[in-house]
Amino acid sequence: MADSQENLECPITAMLRLIGGKWKPVILYFLTFGTRRFGEIAVRIPTISRKVLTEQLKELEKDGLIMRKQYNEIPPRVEYSLTDLGKSLSSVFNEMSLWGKKNVLAKR
Repeated sequence: MADSQENLECPITAMLRLIGGKWKPVILYFLTFGTRRFGEIAVRIPTISRKVLTEQLKELEKDGLIMRKQYNEIPPRVEYSLTDLGKSLSSVFNEMSLWGKKNVLAKR
């Protein structure tokens, strides 16, 4: 008899599939503070290349966590913000931030 639990996916694995990686959590956390332009995000994460940042933003948009708004101006202006789904991660990132301050940064 097969275990009925074996077909259930781990919820942590499912979440990490969306927000995992080196840059996505940092981008999402930064956007919890409000709408940002590409350059503002790039300055906040100086070690990320523009190419990788563009790729990560596209993936986050495809997964429904952020939205990209392009303004028809010269020079072009593009802003990124969290969707409702992305905003629902705010409490998760807040807890991760508190944990990191207490258990990692405080011990350096």
